[in-house]
Amino acid sequence: MHSVFLLLGSNLGNRQLFLQQAIEHIEREIAPVTKASSVYETQSWGKTDLPDYLNQVINLETDLPAAKILEKILAIELILGRHRDEKWGSRTIDIDILFYDDVVISEPGLQIPHPELHKRRFTLEPLLEIAPQLIHPVLNKNISDIKNELQDNLLIKKLYF
Repeated sequence: MHSVFLLLGSNLGNRQLFLQQAIEHIEREIAPVTKASSVYETQSWGKTDLPDYLNQVINLETDLPAAKILEKILAIELILGRHRDEKWGSRTIDIDILFYDDVVISEPGLQIPHPELHKRRFTLEPLLEIAPQLIHPVLNKNISDIKNELQDNLLIKKLYF
């Protein structure tokens, strides 16, 4: 079994409903959620004039290879109305693979660990909540230490568990 961490995000429509629907699809198509962070509301990152996001990190245990997980989460995003019109644009749902065990993958369209996660408070706060001692296989630091070195000052607020 492989331990997989996914980041969910939504800043359009009923954001909480999109997170819930994404989790339902993930549990049906990939694997049950073993851990889930609280839901956080965060300012838009990259393109800062967009509506605020709801973000959540979930952990799964699955036999599926990383490429198959990517294929399934891209299909889930489409089902939930995701459109890829512009980089960092608004979206009904965004699902990113943060970690797949301690494996490093660098292929076209698939980068694991997620190449930007160490720069993003909206990723590190929820990840810290459920996996503070998880070691980043490239940086060779745990999530707690990475978060303590973070330069990102976007506002983030824990909404609920």
